[in-house]
Amino acid sequence: QREENGRSGDSEARPLGPPALERLVDRSLATNADALQGIDLLAGRLLARLADASFDAGAILDVVEETLAPAFDGEGRGSKTSRLSRWERPAAGPQGRPPGEGRSTRPDGRPSADELTSGHVALGRTLRFVCEELAPNLRRAEDEISNLLGALDGQHVPAGPSGAPTRGMAQVLPTGRNFYTVDPRALPSAAAWEVGQRLADELVARYLADEGRYPETMGISVWGTSLMRTHGDDVAEIMALIGVRPRWQAESRRLTGFDVIPLEELGRPRVDVVCRISGFFRDAFPDLIALLDVAFRTVANLDEPPDRNALRRHVVADRRRLEARGLDPDTATRRAEFRVFGSPPGAYGAGILPLIDERNWRDDADLAEVYVNWGGYAYGADAYGVDARDEFRSALAGVEAAVKNQDTREHDVFDSDDYFQYHGGMIAAIRSLAGRNPRRYFGDSADPERPRVRDLREEARRVFRARVVNPKWIASIQRHGYRGALELAATVDYLFGYDATSDVVDDWMYDCLAQTYALEPEMQRFFRDHNPWALRDVAARLMEAMDRGLWQEPSPDMRSRLQGAYLAAEADVEARAAGN
Repeated sequence: QREENGRSGDSEARPLGPPALERLVDRSLATNADALQGIDLLAGRLLARLADASFDAGAILDVVEETLAPAFDGEGRGSKTSRLSRWERPAAGPQGRPPGEGRSTRPDGRPSADELTSGHVALGRTLRFVCEELAPNLRRAEDEISNLLGALDGQHVPAGPSGAPTRGMAQVLPTGRNFYTVDPRALPSAAAWEVGQRLADELVARYLADEGRYPETMGISVWGTSLMRTHGDDVAEIMALIGVRPRWQAESRRLTGFDVIPLEELGRPRVDVVCRISGFFRDAFPDLIALLDVAFRTVANLDEPPDRNALRRHVVADRRRLEARGLDPDTATRRAEFRVFGSPPGAYGAGILPLIDERNWRDDADLAEVYVNWGGYAYGADAYGVDARDEFRSALAGVEAAVKNQDTREHDVFDSDDYFQYHGGMIAAIRSLAGRNPRRYFGDSADPERPRVRDLREEARRVFRARVVNPKWIASIQRHGYRGALELAATVDYLFGYDATSDVVDDWMYDCLAQTYALEPEMQRFFRDHNPWALRDVAARLMEAMDRGLWQEPSPDMRSRLQGAYLAAEADVEARAAGN
């Protein structure tokens, strides 16, 4: 970046390169990560100053000047006008002159906010959007209360779209409306197909880099809620992996079917995919289940070389195995083609949480048994909750990589038990059934333009540093008193659950967690004042991690210190029970 910004004639095209950014944030930017942090800090300052101005669009000019002026210190300060012109001069118009040249756009002769930011079009557009649309709509969060009261009084509740505001869907604001979701017959959308293809390409490329060969079989957990937010990213990724393309009706944008992508166009072997769907997905998207089922069966019947079509090769082998057990050819073929599995009709979840919560498990075999028993029911165009636990076991045993995608940064892997239940449960089941650890991947499409695939351990470390032990997050959660303490304890439980199922937490993370959550005096005081039950649970869970060998090498005095914290919390609980 420094070399590019230093090229001759590049200062006008890249006026806010690292040197200027370093002056703005008053720190050295040695890496790309440093630069990203600097940009984030700068954006925070812009928003904070806009907030001080009550998000008045008329204040954009002053906010930009005040925030960005330090970038030009030491570069020949001169007048404010000359400094601004170096980076904010409006682009030339059709006759080669800046638009508006020769006329004053403000009574004081200064450029307007639009002119000031015209050198950085995206900045000006973004700040105006924040002031005129985003901030006013966020202020209308109180509509949630008024519309709820109106609904209880029999009044009309305005309708509005649903989705994740952090994923480019600010149109879902203001909240408090009677939101509608999606047309299931239009999924995956054309936009979701583009994202799904990128996710599939990233996933295959990551596996190829890790293993030196193309994957044959992947397992993926698919949830209905994320599917609604993304309009079908996960389904699109599955279709891209097996090599089929959605086909839409132009007028309605609804799916009419799919087309098989030729191997020559696909450019790689087809990947077999085992899907574990959630109960909500099963209930809300039967058309998508049928679409995937027909796509799997179509690909399994293609006349292609076995080394280029793992799905076909696996179905043929499974059919022969089932026929050898006495099934007729048609039944054996149909059961061998099952690739969409979920809970039995009327049931929800993956069954792993009760085992973790109650400490009612010994090893991977226990986790695998529950995962299969809860999720081994097949769904398809002509199948609804067919008991296919044997087929599910066989399919999981062949999975080389277990995948879970996340489409929004509004939550993370240590923010809900569903992640370790579905994704972690699949990993534990594969490890037990196959006798090996699969590759564990986490797809991130929070930015649909740049989806990424990380190893689950990488994601766990990233979330741990960014949130779990982040002092700012901890301080913010402590403001919620009893509930905040409960969330801290839940974070420890979710982290433990993911490690128990997926082996993604290092010893240093446990040590940091113990020091920050259980042993730090101010944190102990917070728990004691608001929720001593939570501290007791945190200490107990960390000691369980030691007992089970997840925390392999704690410091010699760590157990005794945690026991002390546990006993002190237990005493506080008893004192509260006694009314003291």
